[in-house]
Amino acid sequence: MAYVITQTCCNDASCVAVCPVNCIHPSPDEPEFATAEMLHIDPKTCIDCGACADACPVQAILPDDKLGPSQTRFAEINAAWYENHPMPEGWQPLVPTPAPPRDRGTLRVAIVGAGPAACYAAQELLERSDVEVEMFDRLPTPFGLVRAGVAPDHPGTKAVTESFEWSFRREEFALHLDTEIGRDITHVELLDHHHAVIYATGASSDRRLGIEGEDLPGSHAATEFVAWYNGHPDHAGRAFDLSGDRAVIVGNGNVALDVARILTMDVDELARTDIADHALKALRESNIREVVLLGRRGPAQAAYSNPEFLALGDLTGVDVVVDEADLELDPVSARAVEEDPATALRVRLAREYAGRPVRPGHRRIVFRYLAAPSELLGDDHVTGVRVERTELVDDGGRLAARPTGRFEDLPATLVLRSIGYRGVPVPGVPFDDARGVVPNTGGRVDSGVYVTGWAKRGPSGVIGTNKGCAKETVAALLADFDSGTLAAPRGDRGALDRLLAQRRPDRVDLNGWRAIDAAERRAGHAQGRPRVKITDREALVELGRRRRRLPLLASLRR
Repeated sequence: MAYVITQTCCNDASCVAVCPVNCIHPSPDEPEFATAEMLHIDPKTCIDCGACADACPVQAILPDDKLGPSQTRFAEINAAWYENHPMPEGWQPLVPTPAPPRDRGTLRVAIVGAGPAACYAAQELLERSDVEVEMFDRLPTPFGLVRAGVAPDHPGTKAVTESFEWSFRREEFALHLDTEIGRDITHVELLDHHHAVIYATGASSDRRLGIEGEDLPGSHAATEFVAWYNGHPDHAGRAFDLSGDRAVIVGNGNVALDVARILTMDVDELARTDIADHALKALRESNIREVVLLGRRGPAQAAYSNPEFLALGDLTGVDVVVDEADLELDPVSARAVEEDPATALRVRLAREYAGRPVRPGHRRIVFRYLAAPSELLGDDHVTGVRVERTELVDDGGRLAARPTGRFEDLPATLVLRSIGYRGVPVPGVPFDDARGVVPNTGGRVDSGVYVTGWAKRGPSGVIGTNKGCAKETVAALLADFDSGTLAAPRGDRGALDRLLAQRRPDRVDLNGWRAIDAAERRAGHAQGRPRVKITDREALVELGRRRRRLPLLASLRR
């Protein structure tokens, strides 16, 4: 028997560190790690110890005899990776290097953001005993895209927050929610109270298509739709037109697949998740029967990951539709299929879907490869998409999608663009507007200023990718602290608390978040769900602030 990594792999490599026989790859020090869709266990080397399963923060690792029907394919996927990546020889277990002694006092660090990039940075810092970490976020809840971006039918992925809670329990850690940089405290004031500031602000905006009709009602960013069904308080009041029978998604990455799945899956299954109640109600009344995904390139270059593509085939009452004509491969793609198992699997899955019958009465997710939108149609509301066929050409060693001048009008009343996230600037912090990131070198931005996550490298990778990213940034910060190049803060934690008490006296702290979390879980337990999200910002803030005031009142009575 061997253990198998399945669809929900987060790539944070916690499993790699505990494997006694080095049978999990690619590891963070291997070049393939940066682009790997998931990690893989070599079944020939695995000794069935289970250490990896215990370490996995998202419950993605199972013994092969415990795989469910929808997971059995992952045993093949794990084994196939080693056909082109044989196990390294002469491996020796890594011996942790003890941290050098310090005599510079307590290192104080502010982290702006509370998503996975921020939480991984806090974990890295709090492995030391001479650090104080203050975490800030403008929302009254933590965890960023884990809470507001991960699809509700992926509860295993959301379990990564349990590992982040370890940081929250440390006395050296403080949480300041509903607190915005530039409104409640400035960048300069953060530097006055800390040796360093790490910005982990993510990429909260979206990229645009730049075509006629993009701003018509019925046309939205997929990021807004995702935030809406996940109960993000800034988007809970949005409305999406689900009255038509077809929606078109521009793009075919994992976010696009999430949206297509939510629009077509059995609503009774969604009702057992933490999807926002307003979205659940709207989806029960939805008329959408078909979702079409447009991708400029062919199946070999599709942006989705194989695990997410494979999982679509298990949706109840949903057919995945692929046109056999779209599966002809150009020479470059054919060579990639021969050389890369992941590309070969991507094409093989597309061919399997193309060979399946379309069943009457089923909803449909339709993949249109080599297709790009040229215009959104309609006068006062979207009525369709003008789609132009593309062809792949060799552009200096890389494949480019070239327009062909052949068009087709595709009726639709809802169009969602899913072509990437984009960072937004923070007042007082350098920003590269062309790339949508904070300019940096290995996480260093300026004296005492650092960046990690999507704000550092752009919107790429999965949740666990942020772990290695944070490790690099924190290593740079610690090196600068050790060398004495970081200016000592003029204010300590007490001074910061006094400043925030003046500027944001009712901010939500850790006790406030715990009250929100407990209330959501209680409501969820009553309905057989993980939680029922509170989506009204004022209600979240009031609940969090009320819990914050209790310790203050108790201290006054004493």
